[in-house]
Amino acid sequence: MIGYSSYILCTSPRSGSTLLCKLLAATGVSGHPGSYFHEPSQEDWLEDLNVDVVPGENEQATLRRIFAAAIEKGTRGKGLFGLRLQRHSFDFFMKQLAILQPAHESDLTRLEAAFGKTLFIHLTRADKVDQAVSFVRAEQSGLWHRAPDGTELERLSEPRELQYDAAEIRACHDRFTRFDRDWQAWFELQGISPLRITVSTRFRSDPQATLRLVLQRLSLEASAAEGVVPALPNWQMPPMPTGCPVSAMSWRSTAPAKAACVNHLHGRAVSFSKKHAFCSRLGRGPGMLLSC
Repeated sequence: MIGYSSYILCTSPRSGSTLLCKLLAATGVSGHPGSYFHEPSQEDWLEDLNVDVVPGENEQATLRRIFAAAIEKGTRGKGLFGLRLQRHSFDFFMKQLAILQPAHESDLTRLEAAFGKTLFIHLTRADKVDQAVSFVRAEQSGLWHRAPDGTELERLSEPRELQYDAAEIRACHDRFTRFDRDWQAWFELQGISPLRITVSTRFRSDPQATLRLVLQRLSLEASAAEGVVPALPNWQMPPMPTGCPVSAMSWRSTAPAKAACVNHLHGRAVSFSKKHAFCSRLGRGPGMLLSC
């Protein structure tokens, strides 16, 4: 039996990681995973973790206090540290870790010097169009997470009307696809065999099954997942975006819409009706995950 001291969710935005983090935290045995190094900025880390600036302190000493604060926050007295690591800030994070752990030559040995024996979990969203649409919609609306009763959990900006933006959706689709490739290349370089979790309909319908799998891999009792319920809703019916002429009934044609999306993303010719179907993806109801 492998005794892990930590686990790292290797992921990208709107992948389902918020839901999984909340489920893990709710077990009471698997720490309190979070994005403690979310922004590529040491100043932001100090502020987010409530670490004081010490005038004249060298960078390594500052990083030592930052990492200690992150470990305390991500452990919550449970003896197991949980970290969500986003790809967009990964390079900066690893550069800071190299300063903190100069005696170690590889990313893996530096990580385990900082956090102990670590389970790596690669969390990815299967449908990159859904992921891109979810991200664009959250950025436009300012609302990133909502509770099951409709209460807003995380709003980063004032509400504004949704606007269909094919170029931005395409850019996000390509960026998230590249993030998956970059994670895989890093795993191979470091000789890491991660636990792979793909967010799909099955994950959304039975997140406890995924939770039990993670607990088992961490050598924890799977029974800790019993009674844990998602703190975020799986599905919401969003309003239609401006510029989308599709009726609500056409939202149910998910297969044609998906094919049109992929074609449109790659610049292939699509019919007028399929372009409308693609447009509907920004605001479609069934199949649109707003909470992760």
